[in-house]
Amino acid sequence: MSTLPRYPICILATACVPWNEDFSFAETIFRRQVRQLVGGLTKHVYIFGTAGEGYAVNERQFDEICRVFREETDQPGVNAMVGVINLSLPTMIDRIGRARDMGFRYFQISLPSWGALTDVEMYRFFREVCGRFRDCGFLHYNLMRTKRLVTPDEYVILAKEHPNLVATKNSTGDMDRLLGLVKKTPPLTHFFTETGYAYGCQLGACGLLISMAATNFAQGRKYYEAGQKRQIAKLLALQQELTSVTNEMTALCASEAHIDGAYDKLFCKMHDPEFPLRMLPPYNGIRDATFRKLVAVMRRKYPKWI
Repeated sequence: MSTLPRYPICILATACVPWNEDFSFAETIFRRQVRQLVGGLTKHVYIFGTAGEGYAVNERQFDEICRVFREETDQPGVNAMVGVINLSLPTMIDRIGRARDMGFRYFQISLPSWGALTDVEMYRFFREVCGRFRDCGFLHYNLMRTKRLVTPDEYVILAKEHPNLVATKNSTGDMDRLLGLVKKTPPLTHFFTETGYAYGCQLGACGLLISMAATNFAQGRKYYEAGQKRQIAKLLALQQELTSVTNEMTALCASEAHIDGAYDKLFCKMHDPEFPLRMLPPYNGIRDATFRKLVAVMRRKYPKWI
């Protein structure tokens, strides 16, 4: 396999979905958020990961939000990716096909999670998806919510079989796992969240799946650039700050919400006061009063991150 990355090494950011009080799509606020991300943080954005409630939307919502996202990202230099999370492989294939017809060519996929797939079923899943849409690029979101993780050795096989498997997302700080991902599958661009990114950059090339660091776009870019330039002291100092901020946030919010997107919407609201924190039922969002407490703590203790 070539060692050239199949997808750019970059900051990868999610666009969360804002909901009105009646749980209709808050289109104007969503458009504003996408413009903020593309204009101020990164040209590589996606919708419908776990933070983007890709597991929760129905088919009408999926199509409506995809169309708006396409309109906002259909411009030179922007790579827009659509996440597809579902228990049903045929539904996933249908969604990819409809989004492809809208013009999207990058997709983020996760394994079906009703039951943990066997090895045979896992390889078949990738053949059914990557093999069916050969003109599209796929990022695999590797997380334990799917009840099994794809290993570095399995990625070696998958990368050889599917040239259009271009990247992965892995939320891990495990050094052995990070080492295996970076060293064994160099053509795949691996995106790590803040903790894993600080270690992954010391092992090889990787991208940043930005989360907490998105509270301040300029600071988030500094963190990313410190990793790319191997400025280890600066990188680890910023990582320590991010860990402290994350701990403060968890202490304030953990009793109110447990779904990823509830936290990412806090970051959205820091850039747009009108961004609503509500989640699609049955999941809880974080209360506005708690958001204000978090902002006050950050202004007092971590002002450069807000």
